Amino acid sequence: MSDVFKTHQAGLDSPAEGATPISASDTQPLTLATRAIYVGGPGTLRVTMVSGDTVTLTGVLGGMIYPLRVSHVLATGTTASGLVGLR
Repeated sequence: MSDVFKTHQAGLDSPAEGATPISASDTQPLTLATRAIYVGGPGTLRVTMVSGDTVTLTGVLGGMIYPLRVSHVLATGTTASGLVGLR
C-alpha cells in the first residue's frame, strides 16, 4: 500500500494512526497515552488526563470520538463500553 502522507509530521489535530482496545483499570495505566478515545456504548467515563488530573465525564455518547489525552481509564466510575484508544 502506498502512503502519500508518510513523510508528513502528524499533529494532535491529524487523523489517528493507531488504535488499541482499552480495558479500564483502577491500577494499571494505559500502555500508551491516547490522542482520543472512541466510545462504542454510552455511559460515564472516568479518566486520568496526561496532566495528572482525574475527571468524570457523564453522558458520553456511543459512536463518538472524544479528543482526550489520557494515561488511565479507571474501572471505578466508568460505565461506557467499547472503548478504543486512538493515537
